[in-house]
Amino acid sequence: MPLIWSAISAHGYGHAAQVVPVLNELGRRIPSLRIILRTNVPRHFFESRMTMPWELRPAQMDIGCLQHGPLTMDWDATWQAHRTFHANWEARLKEETLAIRNARPDLVIGNTPYLAMAAGTAADIPTVAIASLSWDEILRDHVDPGQPWHTAILEDIRRAYGEAHLLLRLTPGLPMPAFRHAIDIGPIAHPLPPERTRIRRHLRIPDHDALVLVAFGGIRFEALPFDRMESMPGIQFLIDGPVPPHNRRVHSLAALSERFSTLLSSVDVIMTKPGYGTTIEAVEVRTPVVYVRRYNFADEDFLVTYLHRYGRGVELSRADFLEARWEPAIRQALALPKPASPPPACTGAADAAMQLLPFLQPSEG
Repeated sequence: MPLIWSAISAHGYGHAAQVVPVLNELGRRIPSLRIILRTNVPRHFFESRMTMPWELRPAQMDIGCLQHGPLTMDWDATWQAHRTFHANWEARLKEETLAIRNARPDLVIGNTPYLAMAAGTAADIPTVAIASLSWDEILRDHVDPGQPWHTAILEDIRRAYGEAHLLLRLTPGLPMPAFRHAIDIGPIAHPLPPERTRIRRHLRIPDHDALVLVAFGGIRFEALPFDRMESMPGIQFLIDGPVPPHNRRVHSLAALSERFSTLLSSVDVIMTKPGYGTTIEAVEVRTPVVYVRRYNFADEDFLVTYLHRYGRGVELSRADFLEARWEPAIRQALALPKPASPPPACTGAADAAMQLLPFLQPSEG
């Protein structure tokens, strides 16, 4: 029975959301396939999404980025966390290599922990990255020339990525020159059919009101401007988190059982930051996007360009977002015409599976 060791960054759920469709596609083609998930992404994320036998082995695979809420990156804390992570790098690499050897997988895939790339190759296992970004590309714009250890860590990360046999680079994705070999594949998304009528009936939302999903990649805000949200006529909101009892135009996701992808295809607008999964799915189901940029995260430009080319998007400035001046952007998004050009087909999972099958199936003859 073929076995995949799948290492996944736990910086939000976006990395896992890119990997799971690939694993499911491989499981459809190889019914005996087994998966070891090497990640600190919580179990509940996978329970409703994975379609083949899997085992969770929690471990910190990388740092990612540290942040305060969904919009504020803490680069100083991020670098300090990387410094701690790399302080015992050789021991960490040895331990992970031994864990992979003991599991005896046929293939190591990663999205996109560089530790897994180095450890998989050190364990003599074919090692493939599937990603739209890499941590060296995210960090490189935030290197302090006065801190030589920043550059040293960046070089270590790039060296580890360079150990991978192959990168399957998602569309849209950053150029990731640290990988020696790369193949471009299509976008990955798993949109679900809408449940607009049922959701509105359950929340008692009239048909003439627009429903806006406020979702920033699974990271909650400490406070939202509920009074201002209540004052926008003809607009109601769906948020992840508790809602004060007197609010009638703001609803909590806790009242619904639908998956995020179902909600995304059922609302009239999503308000979010540019992230891979949300952007690609919104374009695919033609839900307009009101987005708030961070302007210091390397993949944003690629995602915003994709959104405006194939979808419907309106930028809301950070200041307007924080001051709850949302209404003009929401109404502008609702009025946008549907795009003339269809988006690229979401073939990424099938494309990746085709590239990975030779590692999992014995060659004939």
